[in-house]
Amino acid sequence: MIKLKEINTVSNYLSLLRLLMAIPFWIMLDHFPSARYTLFSLILFASLTDIMDGYLARKMNQVTEFGKIIDPLADKICIGLIITKLYLIHQIPELYFFMIIGRDLLIFLGGIFLIRKLGRVLPSNMLGKITVLIIGVVIILTLLQLDQSSVYFKSIYVISLLLILVSFTAYAIRGFEFWNAKSKSGISESAKDTSEIKDNYNGHV
Repeated sequence: MIKLKEINTVSNYLSLLRLLMAIPFWIMLDHFPSARYTLFSLILFASLTDIMDGYLARKMNQVTEFGKIIDPLADKICIGLIITKLYLIHQIPELYFFMIIGRDLLIFLGGIFLIRKLGRVLPSNMLGKITVLIIGVVIILTLLQLDQSSVYFKSIYVISLLLILVSFTAYAIRGFEFWNAKSKSGISESAKDTSEIKDNYNGHV
């Protein structure tokens, strides 16, 4: 159960701010490409909040279950809305859109499953953060209208595709390991309880 005091931290407010920034992102993309430099500035600011919220949470000892949820959720919503809008205005390939949205949707559903079954949040890791960073670079290059046929853009684009696949696979493996560890823990506790019942029974015979 998430308590109110877990929400009331500086790092969580930064994550919430980044989540709310999805609204101006969506609106400003209606004015692309004339607003591309404003969008670029907003993305830089959102990236700064992403760096600061994790740093402050650790520095101020304010790592909370709510923070573990809202931090990656803010990233996914912002990235998801920007990618969706860029796809709708024909600025990114269909493959890229479906890979990012599909990955995030599956991770989101997997996270809900683990919370319901294990009672805990699977925190984001460095690989996930790097993946979001590289996707962000692709978005920035797209907003700045870099030639998408250039070697530089294609290299970053391919790297981001590989990271999308690798990060999802890593998340699935981590989720399975958490689930497996919980199952073994449950079996071990059950066996211990059975052993204690037998010992008590034998002691009273």
